[in-house]
Amino acid sequence: MDTLCIGERKFSSRLFLGTAGYPNNQTLMAAIEASGTELVTVAVRRINMVHPMEEDLCSLLRDRVTLLPNTSCCHTTKEALLTAELSRDLLGTSWIKLELIGDRTLLYPDNTELIKATDMLVREGFTVLPYCGDDPVVCRRLADVGAAAVMPLGSPIGSGYGLANPPMLARICAESTVPVILDAGIGSASDAALAMELGCSAVLTNTAIAKAYDPVRMARALKHGVEGGYFAARAGRIPKHFSAQASSPQFGLVGS
Repeated sequence: MDTLCIGERKFSSRLFLGTAGYPNNQTLMAAIEASGTELVTVAVRRINMVHPMEEDLCSLLRDRVTLLPNTSCCHTTKEALLTAELSRDLLGTSWIKLELIGDRTLLYPDNTELIKATDMLVREGFTVLPYCGDDPVVCRRLADVGAAAVMPLGSPIGSGYGLANPPMLARICAESTVPVILDAGIGSASDAALAMELGCSAVLTNTAIAKAYDPVRMARALKHGVEGGYFAARAGRIPKHFSAQASSPQFGLVGS
């Protein structure tokens, strides 16, 4: 696959992973290895701020993959800005996955606050990857204020429902001036493949792997799903028809 460029960084893998919900760190590390990912997200609130030198999730991952801290559970711009500043101080990175939740039940983003916070963080020198709804207008506004990529949801976080609105995701991908990373709702490798076929630059998933019966095998499946979708999108699928289309010529038949 071609190299994926986000901000000043380049990635060979187009599958990104979350790190929550795994049965143990050993399974998480094995899943990361099987997936081939080069970037994982970690909630800033899970970082050991009291004893930062003790072995925690970040110390386990720091030398293996790029860490993308996120502002999970933030509901206001003020909370998100503070969390981003903490992550920059603790991890030494200006990269941030911006999550600003507007509904505690649906875990849907607050798009108004999201655009505002993205603008403010970009001005403060952050490389911002905002988690947003599958709305082309919002994605356009986020790119306009400097988002390095946009991360529209496929369906609600952790639902495993897959892609609820493929046509709109395809529209976002076709119009976006920055990479589009499908985030939330992935349930299996087929969902990841479809996201890539629609034009997404990458896929981020967490629950689909962490809660699978065999997380390591699912990580490997998603790796191949992303790769398959990437190549299929560039190969060009055949058009859909409402009737059969014979693949063999209809002349020169025996007995005719």
